[in-house]
Amino acid sequence: MMLTHVIRAVIFDLDGTLVHSLSGIAHALNTTLERHQLPTHPEAKVRTFIGDGITKLVERACPSSYQIEQVTALTEEVSAEYSNAWQHGTVPYPEVSKTLHTLLESGIKIAVLSNKPHTFCKKMTDFIFPDIPFTAVLGQHQDMPTKPDPSSAIHLAKILALSPEQIAFVGDSTIDIITARRASMLSIAATWGYHDLTKLMAECPDHRIDSINELVHILNSETI
Repeated sequence: MMLTHVIRAVIFDLDGTLVHSLSGIAHALNTTLERHQLPTHPEAKVRTFIGDGITKLVERACPSSYQIEQVTALTEEVSAEYSNAWQHGTVPYPEVSKTLHTLLESGIKIAVLSNKPHTFCKKMTDFIFPDIPFTAVLGQHQDMPTKPDPSSAIHLAKILALSPEQIAFVGDSTIDIITARRASMLSIAATWGYHDLTKLMAECPDHRIDSINELVHILNSETI
C-alpha cells in the first residue's frame, strides 16, 4: 500500500526506540563500576540514566561526591567496555525492520538521530539493520550539540533535502519530543522505550504509538 502524505521522512531515536540496548549498556557500566569497587545498578535503574549521552549516563551512576575529572575518566572506560559488549546486549524491537522496509517502499526517507556517540550509532545500525538504507545516521560528536538542542535535527533535515515540517521525529524520551518541537517537526512518542510514560506524555507529543507498526497509520493520518 502506497502512502499519500505531507510527511516525507522520519527521524528515529535509536536506544529505546529502534533497538533494545539496555543489557549491553548496563553490562558495560556495571563492569566498569565494579572494577573501581563502586556500587553497581540493576538494569531498571540504568534505564533511568539513558537518554542524555554517555557522559550523563556515567555521571548519574557515579557517587555524588565524584568530580568531573573522575566522571570523565570512567566515561572513557565505559565507552571502551561498551565497544566490546554492545553486540551481545542489543536487539531490534519487534516489527522494527518490517516497518522500516514499509516506509522505504512507500517513498519515505529514514534517518537516525541519537545522543549515543556517533561511532557506536553507525556501527550499531550497520550491524543490526544491514539491509536498511538509512539516508543518514547521526550520533553525538563534538561538532554538534546533543538533543534537545534542535541543531542536529535541522542538520538532518538539510541532508534529507526537506523542510522540518515534512519530517516526523519518533522517540521514547521527553528529550526527543522537545527536540522535535524545537525543530518544528511532527513529534511521535514511542511508549515502549526507557522513559517514564507520564513525563513523556506531559510533553504533549503530536502522536503516541504503543507499537512501531502503528507508525504507518499515523503517517497516513497526516495526509494532504
